[in-house]
Amino acid sequence: MTNAGFGKASRLLNARDFKSVFDNARLKVSSPELLFLAVPNQLPHARLGLVIAKKNVRLAVQRNRVKRIIRESFRQQQVITGLDIVVLARRGLDTLDNPQLHDSCNQLWKQLQRRVEKQARRQQQEDEAKSCD
Repeated sequence: MTNAGFGKASRLLNARDFKSVFDNARLKVSSPELLFLAVPNQLPHARLGLVIAKKNVRLAVQRNRVKRIIRESFRQQQVITGLDIVVLARRGLDTLDNPQLHDSCNQLWKQLQRRVEKQARRQQQEDEAKSCD
């Protein structure tokens, strides 16, 4: 059984880590309520950062609920590795109930994984083309 916790190694902890993702995000997936930004890291695991602004989710209890559900969906994603991911809330996120939010997150994780795989295939093709020259 794998460790499915959310310790410090799984988090973006400082402003420099967040800035790196915001400045260099090559992978983006979104829904009307959420935006996922990601950038490759040099680690064997993914790290998650959350930006749930009071402007978009007014009540603290709602912000905490949203963060809890996003963290839980991240923990369940065992296939995503080697990425720093920032999740940003958009207006209307607090109107989703728990199952809707969980489904939305799961859908975005799958889209992100497909984009990672597509980028890896593209990079491999470019590398092969360079080695043939």
